[in-house]
Amino acid sequence: MFSSTWNFIKRHKRKFIFTGVFVGGVYLLGKYAQRKLQEMQEREAAEYIAQARRQFHFESNQRTCNMTVLSMLPTLREAIIHHLNSESLTTLLKTKPVNKLEIWEDLKIISFTRSIVAVYSTCMLVVLLRVQLNIIGGYLYLDNSVTKNGTYLSSIQHLLGEGLIELIMVVKKAVQEVLGPLCLKQSLSLQELEQQLSLIRELVEEESASSKHKTLSCYMMPDEENTLASQACGLTENDVTTIKLLNETRDMLESPDFNTVLHTCLNRGFVRFLDNIAEFFRPPQGDTSPSSTPDQLSHVSLPLAKIIPIINGQIHSICSEIPSHFVQDLLLIDQVKEFAANVYESFSTPQELQK
Repeated sequence: MFSSTWNFIKRHKRKFIFTGVFVGGVYLLGKYAQRKLQEMQEREAAEYIAQARRQFHFESNQRTCNMTVLSMLPTLREAIIHHLNSESLTTLLKTKPVNKLEIWEDLKIISFTRSIVAVYSTCMLVVLLRVQLNIIGGYLYLDNSVTKNGTYLSSIQHLLGEGLIELIMVVKKAVQEVLGPLCLKQSLSLQELEQQLSLIRELVEEESASSKHKTLSCYMMPDEENTLASQACGLTENDVTTIKLLNETRDMLESPDFNTVLHTCLNRGFVRFLDNIAEFFRPPQGDTSPSSTPDQLSHVSLPLAKIIPIINGQIHSICSEIPSHFVQDLLLIDQVKEFAANVYESFSTPQELQK
């Protein structure tokens, strides 16, 4: 029996060897495929967790951006009021001075200047902080050691300091050119007021376009050669990380995408500004004339002297730390959100994955 079995094995030796190799190969191939499948599943799980972690970090960063904007608005408001103090003029007018007309003319220029500056600087603050906090947020996602670098964020002081003063000078010059010749008794409709504001915007943005940077970024960051001296107190050439962050911010501020988003914010900001003013152009209740309907506000006119106090008070709703329609509109603009996501994506992706 054993002899016949052995002879059978000898006769079919090659078949047994082939079968053994085949079965063993299938087994090893199966184990290999199983291991690769497991590795792929683990990699996909790790990528999903990393993506979820990055998304959570990004969303948390956007909430920080919003809270930072709101927390800085009172500082911005006080800085504007400090440089454009209309309250002292209104107080002086109550004393019935002999140069009343001259004071009214000054009040006209200061009131319009400070509200327009408030719109510009609030829009700049919203977009600039989006850039700064998403750049540093991206770095933080990859390397927590960046948190030790606090001087970078202090560069926002340029917008609240020298940049704001420069902006005030440019806006005031434009306001004087456009509104200076207008008599205080001259009546303006809402549409005519919008046209005046558009002329002022054109002059302001033409002035910026003729500057070295060709953009509004000069009000948000100082000239490159002045970076070490004025952007961050105590900054030296040894602060390599800070200088790198500042240069990357500057490049972003001078990019076409940034300027597109900023102008989107400015357009929305001036629309909201006019919406706020439109409330005061509504005719008295009980007026049943056709001009009393909301879509006929263009027929309602007010003397410039009555428009001035309305314009003068707008800074408190524009630069309000309590979320107002003005600020909420800016924070919820889709282009701002998309731009923020692109900035964060650029700086939170490891360099080897960008190549």
